[in-house]
Amino acid sequence: MRLFQAAIPVLATGVPAVVVSITAVDGVDGWLGAGLALIMLAIAVVDRRRFIIPDVLTATALALGIVNAIVAGRDDAGAALVDATLRAMVLGLMFLSLRMIYARLRGRQGIGLGDVKLAAVAGLWLGWSTMPIAVEIAAVSALMVYAARRYILRHAVRRSSRLPFGLYFAPAIWLGWLLEATVLRSG
Repeated sequence: MRLFQAAIPVLATGVPAVVVSITAVDGVDGWLGAGLALIMLAIAVVDRRRFIIPDVLTATALALGIVNAIVAGRDDAGAALVDATLRAMVLGLMFLSLRMIYARLRGRQGIGLGDVKLAAVAGLWLGWSTMPIAVEIAAVSALMVYAARRYILRHAVRRSSRLPFGLYFAPAIWLGWLLEATVLRSG
């Protein structure tokens, strides 16, 4: 019974995300986006509960992202894959740099390696202009939730409070993909 109760919010979020992906974006692209939605949902759920992003989910998202890059680059799959890989490396290295700077300044880790790997996933799936949008959606969402916890629910937020950033970043990656595949691509 407990497992069923835990599955209800996941199904309530996952099913609509899959339906939106395959109805908003035609063909294989929509199905790949549906896969991305489910993986990002799984990452968000696990990170919320355990403050960890499992490598198997990240690897699955990366593999699916490679397929997506090849499918998206129908005319020149090689160039599309190289561009997607470059974006993944750039965003992943930016997050790794931020992790290292934070650790140096604060004397403790503040960004997990799972978040760094998730940034690489974002780079693989999203275009150059969409990557910062996804990061901003995640950051603003996280700040809004923590502000609400602090000011509305009166929960103490301390300097040592932990934030499962993947909880916000993973869905933002899917939203970025959806935005890019619908609004930005047709505009």
